[in-house]
Amino acid sequence: MSKPKNIDEFINRNRAAIAANPECGTSRYNLAVGLLGLQQYDEAKKELLAAVNCCPTLAEAYVLIGGICLREGDLEGCLKYNKMAINSRAGFAEGHGNIGFVYLQMGKIDDAIYHLEKAVRWNPNFLQAFSNLGNAYLMQGKIDDSIETNKKAIELEPNFPVAHTNLAIAYLEKGLTDLAVEHCDKAVALGYEVPEEILAEVDKVRS
Repeated sequence: MSKPKNIDEFINRNRAAIAANPECGTSRYNLAVGLLGLQQYDEAKKELLAAVNCCPTLAEAYVLIGGICLREGDLEGCLKYNKMAINSRAGFAEGHGNIGFVYLQMGKIDDAIYHLEKAVRWNPNFLQAFSNLGNAYLMQGKIDDSIETNKKAIELEPNFPVAHTNLAIAYLEKGLTDLAVEHCDKAVALGYEVPEEILAEVDKVRS
């Protein structure tokens, strides 16, 4: 079968596949991906729910439902569906990373660290999980662990400003002011809005 020319053709092909086989979870998942591309979130969510009803082990579908919940400001819903994702597939790094992120938003730092550590263990290239884990360590006062983790994020993506900002904060905590200035300036140069209080602290210690 030839590659679809555009998103509308992709959607139409999957609608046809579903009409021929309504119990095909993969076609429903693919249709939902197309609908998300058109920002048709309600219809996409309906198809994703149908997809996991047809195929309960479709972990990626649970993650997408969780993403829609997060977009709606429903942290509990996001948590619920990402937990379903990791229950449907052991070692599913994206689900653990998302759970960790939600727990971070809820202020449940220990729970966040538990899942983010699992996420980076299962996927050592999971940039966002490393960044969130570094942030969680910082919030818990584990400064050395935060530095090590954010360095790993920068190894994966040298121009990742969140990790540079986290490093600036961690180095300020350690009294390593030259490194704090270096990483803060890098984050600013990358266009990141570093919190005003951090900028003020860095300005105080500039040599």
